[in-house]
Amino acid sequence: MLRILSQAILKATLKTSASNKLLTADYIKNERSSLPWGSEKLLMTAASEILFNHETNVAPLGIIATESVRELGDKINGYLVDWARKGGYDKDTFLIESQCPRFASGDGKGLIKSTVRGYDLFIIVDVGNYNCKYQMFSQENSMSPDDHFQDLKRIIQAASGKAHRINVIMPILYGGRQHRRNYRESLDCACALQELESMGVSNIVTFDAHDPRVHNAIPLMGFDNVMPTYQVLKALLKDFSDIDLSKDKFMIVSPDEGALNRNMYYASVLGVDLGMFYKRRDYSTIVNGRNPIVAHEYLGNPVEGKDVFVADDIISSGESMLDLAYALKSKKAGRIFAYSTYTIFTNGLEKFDKAYEDGIIDGVLGTNLTYRTPELLSRPWFHEVDVSKYIAYFIAALNHDVSVGSIIDPHEKIQQLLKKYHG
Repeated sequence: MLRILSQAILKATLKTSASNKLLTADYIKNERSSLPWGSEKLLMTAASEILFNHETNVAPLGIIATESVRELGDKINGYLVDWARKGGYDKDTFLIESQCPRFASGDGKGLIKSTVRGYDLFIIVDVGNYNCKYQMFSQENSMSPDDHFQDLKRIIQAASGKAHRINVIMPILYGGRQHRRNYRESLDCACALQELESMGVSNIVTFDAHDPRVHNAIPLMGFDNVMPTYQVLKALLKDFSDIDLSKDKFMIVSPDEGALNRNMYYASVLGVDLGMFYKRRDYSTIVNGRNPIVAHEYLGNPVEGKDVFVADDIISSGESMLDLAYALKSKKAGRIFAYSTYTIFTNGLEKFDKAYEDGIIDGVLGTNLTYRTPELLSRPWFHEVDVSKYIAYFIAALNHDVSVGSIIDPHEKIQQLLKKYHG
């Protein structure tokens, strides 16, 4: 009965909005409150009839997952194919095979192995995947972000202007850490975005950009900075079922002022207190181009006896995150959970192993948006956050020119998640 109701809602709304071909995401959101828990899955199943209706999409959907994101690309494709079949659209895959072979001298080229004419093309690339390698003068080289970005441009060139529209999904934004100019410095990210715009890219989707204000470099182009907050909380509640998210037992702490906004959102949706560390630096000296951190100073309410959640965009060496964990433990904090969208651990895992063994850190959460080593995936303290379904929703929405507002702001889904786990 519920399935019939959900289909009736969608079909009726499709009929009323057929003139502008808008999917009924907002309508579903408004009606959901009057339907029982779990009805969202049925609504999305019924919505698949519309999501993959060839008369309502912008153009036929095509996905190019570069070598750097084969695993993630397969997962995204799996969701889209499943939804398409539920909607009566017989499709084996949306993936389009591509390759960027290298000559012995190191020169490369982009190759797309099937037609893309008239397609709404989504190119997915992980510029941080150093596990991709190529031969140059009989030596094996790991691909750098520069190599991945160059291969992205090669694939765009290979499309030769035949695609209906080109969209780029780049979880780690190329040059994103070099987002502003101090003294005589390059502006890598801004220039890269402008280059993609000049090549005809219509939309760029990234996740947890180091500084989303780089969008100012391309004000007339589509740019979405997505935060996987719902997916993170879902993984946290699933893997730590005994966690108490009440204000008396749980707290959010920002690792620095730059991460304040993302941690403020977690604190707001959970209704808990927010603390913050700021980095006291020695501005009289420069080490490796930066002023060294002298100490992490804490600002906020006491953390004694509370579980603490710390969110950041990237764990690089991990030293700052460990410093915070030890500082919080010295203030008698309970369990400490660290989250980073990109857990790359450039200095290895040994220090985190020790912190886990000593009871300093109870868990580190990270997404599958970039390469994770087998060693990291095998660690008992690491908990993976799967974002592939989230990306699939985004692709389906963009392919139908549907508002992604409810996807970017998952406040309602988070509230439903909290009710599910804590009543």
